[in-house]
Amino acid sequence: MAAIRHLIVTGLVQGVGYRAFVADEAAAGGLEGWVRNRRDGTVEALVAGAPEAVDRLIAACRRGPWGARVDGVDAQEGRADDLALRRSGELFSVLATE
Repeated sequence: MAAIRHLIVTGLVQGVGYRAFVADEAAAGGLEGWVRNRRDGTVEALVAGAPEAVDRLIAACRRGPWGARVDGVDAQEGRADDLALRRSGELFSVLATE
């Protein structure tokens, strides 16, 4: 059974390659979903896949890439409907700022 998690990441997470980091981690874990910056300075992501892979991605998000300072990761249950925000034909999308 697939897990779906909606993440909000706070800290110094914009302008440091955080979205690309999440996309790379998602690809390595075979996950689906998307990531985007938000105007409030946070990063938002939706990830779906094997529960163990989702947990690994959340753990990676708590560390972040070099140059980031992650203050917190709020991980809530996600909705499958939100996967529709991905760009057509992509398993995982880096979306524009919302």
